[in-house]
Amino acid sequence: MSKKYRILVVDDEESITYLVKTELEDLPEFEVDTALSGSDAINLIQSKVYDVVLLDIKMPRISGVEVLKHIKEHSPSTQVIVLTNVVDIKTAIETTKLGAYDYVSKPYETAVLVATVRRAIEHKQLLIDKEVSQLGHPIDLVGDCQIFQEVVNKAIKLASSDAFVLIQGASGTGKELFARLIHHNSPRKELPFIAVNCAAMPDQLLESELFGHEKGSFTSAVKTKQGLVEVSDGGTLFLDEVGDISLSTQPKLLRFLETGEFRRVGGTSSRTVDVRVISATNKDLQQEVKAGRFRDDLLYRLNVVSLRLPNLKERREDIPKLVYSFLGKKSKNKRISPEAMNMLLNYDWPGNVRELEHIIEGAIALSQSECIESKDLWMNVALNTTTSSSQAPIENSDGDKLLTIDDLEKLHIERTLKHHRWNRVKTASALGITTKTLYLKIKRYKIHIPQLDSLE
Repeated sequence: MSKKYRILVVDDEESITYLVKTELEDLPEFEVDTALSGSDAINLIQSKVYDVVLLDIKMPRISGVEVLKHIKEHSPSTQVIVLTNVVDIKTAIETTKLGAYDYVSKPYETAVLVATVRRAIEHKQLLIDKEVSQLGHPIDLVGDCQIFQEVVNKAIKLASSDAFVLIQGASGTGKELFARLIHHNSPRKELPFIAVNCAAMPDQLLESELFGHEKGSFTSAVKTKQGLVEVSDGGTLFLDEVGDISLSTQPKLLRFLETGEFRRVGGTSSRTVDVRVISATNKDLQQEVKAGRFRDDLLYRLNVVSLRLPNLKERREDIPKLVYSFLGKKSKNKRISPEAMNMLLNYDWPGNVRELEHIIEGAIALSQSECIESKDLWMNVALNTTTSSSQAPIENSDGDKLLTIDDLEKLHIERTLKHHRWNRVKTASALGITTKTLYLKIKRYKIHIPQLDSLE
């Protein structure tokens, strides 16, 4: 799918707007609207997200300069190209100081105008790429087992459509990687992929991040901000941990999913974008619906097609390949002993692939030689995954009592905290849990946090 770039032509001479619209729409990538006054232009800009505005400066009542200022305040990623007469070149140059991308003199050559519009679109994309660090992350899916490859193949098949996809899986199974895989194999692959962690933000901040806000809409809104739905226009919006969105925000998300329309926080006008939505959750949303914590109509809208990702213990045969992949990325001279590999193969993996990655990272740091031994792994006991009770002690081959599962979890959390210098946000991310869950576990296990890091 090649995106239709939205262009707005603003000029009080109808013959000019008609001519420019006709010439641009001869090219398949442009969708063109026109406005014959500054007020008409502002009304359109409040209802649609434009990539480029071609703007005449001299217009009655509301001048092009006033329209330019409105665009820069309310739609800062929209690129403005000033249309000007030769005698007004000085004014046109002044508008670049106000934020206009460039100017084109009348009478203009069609080739020059089209080339300037295309450069402006490229400039907008560069700004988005710079602002959104998620773009360009590699897709590193490792695994050969049948259950894993079946999910990979299904994801690739889904990529060609625009159907919404709900990815279900435990923390650490790679839900965002699968979302990127779908985007990378879709017709939208050249356009933005924007990931939003819905569990990491309170309600107002999440709504502002998604839909943007107007200046002055709340205390810290010192300027207008575009939301991520606008930034991802034409591309893919990934809503991670969608099951954690509050009931107060869910209706606004549902309306956007149904219509493509949204309003910025504090705004009065609706805007429209074209995005594909992929969502992910580690919760059973059917149970959340029954418990009254999730809207059933939102679930039905998100779950047009679903992917269930297997836990790591369901694909143990992939563990050696994953280990060697992590070793190759994080250390070129480390290897792992058969005993250590056997320990990894027999562990229960509550944190899945993410947990394995961080265990290998910690083992590299702890290992005093080129070979990682069992003692270098964070869970440095022989683990018996067939134990039925979380409180039952694990025994080694000699019958000596070692640690309970709860003791192991406490040890694992302590070591992860220490590895991340007691930073709770980074630790929670590494463990694949929320900071709130980590806080509760710290309280439960009475884990001591050094005073100097108590503010994390």
